[in-house]
Amino acid sequence: MSHLPQLIIDLSLLLGVAAITTLLFKWLKQPLVLGYILAGFVVSPYFKWFPTVYDAENIKVWAEIGVLFLLFSLGLEFSFKKLIKVGGSASITAVVEVVAMSLIGYGTGIAMSWSHIDSLFLGGILSISSTTIIIRAFDELGYKTRQFASLVFGVLIVEDLVAIILMVLLATLSVSQQFSGSEMIFSIMKLVFFLIIWFAMGIFFIPSLLRKAKKFLTDELLLIASVSLCFGMVVLANQVGFSPALGAFVMGSILAETTKAERIEHLIMPLKDLFGAIFFVSVGMLINPAILLEYAVPILILCLVTIAGKILSSGLGALLSGQSFQTSLQAGFSLAQIGEFSFIIATLGTTLNVTSEFLYPIAVSISAVTTMTTPYLIRLSGPVARMLEHKLPVGLQEKLRKYSENVNRARTSSAWKRFLKQQLLKGLLQVVLMFSIILLSARFIYPALVQETSQPWMKYVLALVTFLSISPFLWAFAIKVPGWKVINEEVVNPALIRMIHFTKLGIACLLIGFLVFTFFTWLEDYW
Repeated sequence: MSHLPQLIIDLSLLLGVAAITTLLFKWLKQPLVLGYILAGFVVSPYFKWFPTVYDAENIKVWAEIGVLFLLFSLGLEFSFKKLIKVGGSASITAVVEVVAMSLIGYGTGIAMSWSHIDSLFLGGILSISSTTIIIRAFDELGYKTRQFASLVFGVLIVEDLVAIILMVLLATLSVSQQFSGSEMIFSIMKLVFFLIIWFAMGIFFIPSLLRKAKKFLTDELLLIASVSLCFGMVVLANQVGFSPALGAFVMGSILAETTKAERIEHLIMPLKDLFGAIFFVSVGMLINPAILLEYAVPILILCLVTIAGKILSSGLGALLSGQSFQTSLQAGFSLAQIGEFSFIIATLGTTLNVTSEFLYPIAVSISAVTTMTTPYLIRLSGPVARMLEHKLPVGLQEKLRKYSENVNRARTSSAWKRFLKQQLLKGLLQVVLMFSIILLSARFIYPALVQETSQPWMKYVLALVTFLSISPFLWAFAIKVPGWKVINEEVVNPALIRMIHFTKLGIACLLIGFLVFTFFTWLEDYW
């Protein structure tokens, strides 16, 4: 009798249980992701009444391949054309939500006495909503054609891209275990360079290659070529120092710009479903009931924070982008969950060995709870939005209506577009200059002064000099109100310009905080 590899035995057990649980969850009309997670728990060492997967390390490798196929598939659904089509509303909503939830998650973690790195990853975990769960819920409820659904789909596209950038930043912070401005800038510059190559390949090289090989591209050859390109970009991203998941997403988005995108997506679907199922099952295998009982109160708190925070942040972002009150609130209710990207971010922390053991099962628990609440929240969003809108003061309703009209009118104004472009370019240049002055002062001037004078108090003098050096740029960037004469007030409400002004004030405060942190935390370590 020949020896059967243990991996085959483990996969037969794992996939068999996954098939049964997903059938059960399909019958109960619950998200299949929860069925996979339950299957993982059943075959894990923590469930004593059922056979256990023997070689978890092999399953972990297959799960990592599952992450790559999930990100590759997301990339195939993403394209620059889609990003342009969803417009500013989705972009503003997504950025407001991600920034707000990252800060709320970090603050909640610190309030619960977690470490800074655990709190940072918690912010990332709570900031990204679940594309899979939302699309499935909209399908089941028949809401895909609703007005707010198109906004939600746009937000999800932007969030997928923001999540990739967030993973790069978290990985950079994790390696140094502290905020190092120069390392962060270097990582961002590498990312920009990588994205330029990505854009060039997506426009010139890959589409031309596929056109020339059109006669030979059978389904089999196209599948092999797509997977090889995906893994090739994964290796390249890893060699450059980025997450392999970024490489998979990038190659997917490159192929999304080709004429073969739909065909590749159809061919990749079975691989994504198979390896994706193994990934979610592997997530369930990490659930330790003892940890869940120990952290039951934090899990409950974080579930409430996730639901309330996402409703408020997404709703506010949609309102700021010019959507109506009802559409904004319905979008907020729809986005009130975490999902597959949260698992991937939690996996990143585990892979880098920088997060605590409890963070992963807590992320899974929050996802499980918010996944179950999502269909009910989407169903309630319409009645709740109408009820709250009727209770708003008439004056506030009128202001919101006028603001929405002005924002939508501004989108078609060439003067407004010129003004925004001018503010963006000038503001970006000013921020880069201030950031560079702070880093130059801390990284090069301060060490030279220490060697010459051997006086630790020199950092206080240098911090003051640095602040005075960036003061003119701070004044021009944040204090000086953008020119009112640039835009006809009949075209754009001055409230929009005030919003830009307040945003700049917030960025200026962050820059001042960065200066203080750099001189009085990083330099203390240096000294």
